[in-house]
Amino acid sequence: MNPDVVCLCGSTRFRSEFTEANRRETMAGRIVVAPGVFAHSGDQLTEDDKQRLDELHFRKIDMADSVLVVNPGGYIGDSTRREIDYAHRTGKPVAYTYSATDRPMTGRV
Repeated sequence: MNPDVVCLCGSTRFRSEFTEANRRETMAGRIVVAPGVFAHSGDQLTEDDKQRLDELHFRKIDMADSVLVVNPGGYIGDSTRREIDYAHRTGKPVAYTYSATDRPMTGRV
């Protein structure tokens, strides 16, 4: 067995949605890498911490076979947009948890 690795990206304000996406991907047999700190959900960070964690997340994208963007309501902020752009530049397929109408998407890209 050689499971795919998926990297979850998205705004850290969506902690519970990340938890749900992690559970769903894990149950589908994928290894999940995701943010471990949720600054927009109350975790305290310095500017240095934020920069280090941004760079660490790019390395997580490098490790992954694909990226899944956690985007309730279609929300994609500047940091997530940079991560999506990076994933595209490095040839990673990108899928989204929600369409613009806030309905779960049924397929993976």
